Amino acid sequence: MKRNIVIATVAAAALIGGGTATALAVTDDGTASARPSEERTDGGARAGTTADRDDDRDDRDDGRDDADDDRDGRDGTDDDTAASAAPGGVTAAEAIEAALRDTSGTAVSADLDDDGGRTAWDVDVLGGDGTWHSVRIDPDSAKVLDSRKETGEDDDTAEVRAALKGSSTTAAEAARAAAAKGTVTSVDLDDDGTPAWEAETRAKDGTERDWRVALDGDRVTQERADRDDAADDGDDD
Repeated sequence: MKRNIVIATVAAAALIGGGTATALAVTDDGTASARPSEERTDGGARAGTTADRDDDRDDRDDGRDDADDDRDGRDGTDDDTAASAAPGGVTAAEAIEAALRDTSGTAVSADLDDDGGRTAWDVDVLGGDGTWHSVRIDPDSAKVLDSRKETGEDDDTAEVRAALKGSSTTAAEAARAAAAKGTVTSVDLDDDGTPAWEAETRAKDGTERDWRVALDGDRVTQERADRDDAADDGDDD
């Protein structure tokens, strides 16, 4: 009888206080012991559980991720786009000029590539004696990283010389002309069909385009394949 009275008294106190109930268990010898209740009297789950704390941490992490995404959106860049941007401040034209100061001849191509984990400009130079040279230029300082002689095919040498005969536009000048379209990542002599300089550019949003620069001036036209692709995209819309 006494046990029932004690339990009823505790339950009534919990309802009046609105807090966490403390249940009193009466032992066989009539003494009472207290233990926290597993639930709040208002029906909500007990606060401070491990699951609740984990959920709170997850919510905070999601909030930080959303903030990072918002910053990327304001900057107008993302990780992929940043990784694709041309490094350093040395342009294709400046890299070509640096290579020709090291090795005399005619620059036939310049490409920004990654060799052995280090990005550099790779400039191919055709010497006056018909020898080919590969000159690597640091994209940050325009210093020569490596310069070596290469074995070129006689047919390639003849074709290049024939294509450049009477040309008034050098590779460096072609690179400067194409730079109006975006960051130039490569310039090469295209001796198929009507000879011209072929330049590849990358826009700030990562879009890549191919351009042709005339050998007898600085006229820049978009490659036919790019124009066809753009027309197809418009039709799809």
